[in-house]
Amino acid sequence: MPANPLGRALRHWRAGHDKLVWERPDLQAPTEDFALTSPAFDHGAPIPERHRGRIFGPNISPALVWTTPPAGTMELALIVQDPDVPLPTPATHALAVGIDPSLGGLPENGLASPSPVEGLRHGKGRLGRRGWAGPMPVPSHGPHSYVFQLFALDSRLELPEAFTLDDALRAMTGHVIARARLDGTYEIR
Repeated sequence: MPANPLGRALRHWRAGHDKLVWERPDLQAPTEDFALTSPAFDHGAPIPERHRGRIFGPNISPALVWTTPPAGTMELALIVQDPDVPLPTPATHALAVGIDPSLGGLPENGLASPSPVEGLRHGKGRLGRRGWAGPMPVPSHGPHSYVFQLFALDSRLELPEAFTLDDALRAMTGHVIARARLDGTYEIR
């Protein structure tokens, strides 16, 4: 397949890893003693095609597994972002709160909307969508990172039904007691 001229032209324009939610000073944690993994891909490795976005792929969210978060964790919040998108800020591919920390993980397609996971609530993305939006980088733009950021919270978030990323971040501030992260990559040549 020939190179996409738009992707090549935008190759050096990226939102930046420094703009990830993970980097916000108000969402740091005193401890980071739990881990996030996936049976679908290793940290830093390519995300399988089956998890690609819905226009060209099945759009099935990968299964996720976490170790026991610290005592006092009331719920988990998951934010998946692409910091390599050619936009001013990272693209949010999933925003989920109300995750029971005792589950130990989410099954494959657990981030579907509606979710099969009891208690999990999806926030609205930029286009008003809820649920998993798999990787769909601009062809020929180069590899993109997809950063799965899991936050252990010491209280349950009270959010409106149609909450946004900004709503979630405001509610999370001051309540993050631990964090876990998993990075995957995806590229369309």
